[in-house]
Amino acid sequence: MYAIVEIQGQQFKAEQGKKLFVHHIKDVEAGKTVEFEKVLLVDADGAVKVGAPTVDGAKVVCEVVNPLVKGDKVIVFKMKRRKDSRTRNGHREQFTELEIKSVIA
Repeated sequence: MYAIVEIQGQQFKAEQGKKLFVHHIKDVEAGKTVEFEKVLLVDADGAVKVGAPTVDGAKVVCEVVNPLVKGDKVIVFKMKRRKDSRTRNGHREQFTELEIKSVIA
């Protein structure tokens, strides 16, 4: 059984026991549970329910494993040809690591 759930504007495939790295969620602590109710699709062994826009009564229950994880470095490089203009910048995204406990449909 899996579900497609929307978390902070992005869609993720959620299966029980899997881990997700989502954009940083503020005010969460390690070990706490978080519920997401924006479930767009549920597949229960071939029986697919598609929401319009969400599936009624469906939710995904997750446990916060690590509230702040830094991702890989992203390099932003801008260049204008023949102008001797170059800008190099970089940053690291911040994520929250979640473990999916159950998909309720």
